[in-house]
Amino acid sequence: MLTIERDIIIKDWNDLQDRIFLHSYDPSINRFRSPYVFRGLHDKSFELKSSLIRLENDPLEMEKHLFRNFKKYAPTCTIKDDSDWLWLTIAQLHGLPTRLIDWTFSPYIALHFMCDNIKQFDVDGVLWCVDFHQTKELLPKLFKQALDLEKAKAFDIEILKSVCPTINELNNFLQDEEFAVFFEPPSIDERIINQYSLFSFMSNPTTVMDEWLKKHKELYFRLIIPSNLKHEIRDKLDQLNITERMLFPGLDGLSSWLKRWYSKF
Repeated sequence: MLTIERDIIIKDWNDLQDRIFLHSYDPSINRFRSPYVFRGLHDKSFELKSSLIRLENDPLEMEKHLFRNFKKYAPTCTIKDDSDWLWLTIAQLHGLPTRLIDWTFSPYIALHFMCDNIKQFDVDGVLWCVDFHQTKELLPKLFKQALDLEKAKAFDIEILKSVCPTINELNNFLQDEEFAVFFEPPSIDERIINQYSLFSFMSNPTTVMDEWLKKHKELYFRLIIPSNLKHEIRDKLDQLNITERMLFPGLDGLSSWLKRWYSKF
């Protein structure tokens, strides 16, 4: 097994290029196919908390009320498939507090979210890198078998429905060892496509994900981005066309990009 340094302080742009593709070579297929997914945060001290936990109320209780009322008040044309997992995806996209956490297969897109707020350029950022292939090995037998049957590394909505048709049924696993699920949402929104998105959730919605990861240190490493590198990274990402304009198609994303582009650092 590879020895992985957990917190790696980035020295410069070139060092960053080497580090974001660490352990991406798969000798079994002779290809560079990284098993890692990425999440960028403005501040290295930020936790991997879901928006549901950040409400600072009982997540189990709040999730039921939020989810029920979101489905009740959403326009009837919002969704044709009455899958909880599709509803949850739509709720996450539109800002409802959920147990989901956003990830991306692209380290560059994760870096965008690490440095999209110029008011946070005075603090060190972080890029979380999680081996989602290995999280599969920590799943309950029923979940793991469903992935094996499809020869998949991450869930999609149909596979999730086959083992856990509703969110409430996750409560059946609360007494078991906690686990993390990664799933790819369907391409129902351009943001999902352009952000190369997938989501994670914990089997227990009260669990902060980084607390769980620290019990399974073989699953992750973190790239610490010193504050003095954020300007350079931001400018080079803009040149690579990794911007709000591309990641949030529409006038809102365009406006956010132009506002940042013409602001003084």
